[in-house]
Amino acid sequence: MATVYDFSLPAKKGGEVQLSDYKGKVLLIVNSATGCGFTPQYEDLEAMYGRLRDRGFEILDIPCDQFGHQAPGSDDEITEFCTMKFGTDFPQFKKSEVNGPGELPLYTWLKAQKGFEAFEADNKLTPLLEQMFDKADPAWRTKSDIKWNFTKFLIGRDGTVLARFEPTKDMAAVEAAVEAIL
Repeated sequence: MATVYDFSLPAKKGGEVQLSDYKGKVLLIVNSATGCGFTPQYEDLEAMYGRLRDRGFEILDIPCDQFGHQAPGSDDEITEFCTMKFGTDFPQFKKSEVNGPGELPLYTWLKAQKGFEAFEADNKLTPLLEQMFDKADPAWRTKSDIKWNFTKFLIGRDGTVLARFEPTKDMAAVEAAVEAIL
């Protein structure tokens, strides 16, 4: 059976980073964007990373421009924005696609492991997202595609997918799930 360690991610400066380099760590894989309503989650992610990385936790940040062109700019510009505005220190990879014919093989696998379940009912952005998706594709709820920026996958130390968190999931709940498996 495949695990996350069977995949690689494109490095910002070229080449590939083997995810087997992270063997034995708890991972949170995030598709991100710098101009999104969820972009402030970078602050929560960095705080979580600071608190938990010494316990074997890594965040793998994959910028993605597929959702409303909300990750414009080069990889260097994205990194500069994240570093200057949020002080991010976790690994950030090359801007990549997470859906469609150009999607990273990692995302094909992640979505097969944990499909979309629902947006959080108590998030103020949920009605807006649902309305937008209902207009675009009435069957969107049944598809495993990544719906928006800041979708997160929690990977256990054995390389298996334990959970998928949509961007509407409260970050405190995400951190609690990470802590529970550390």
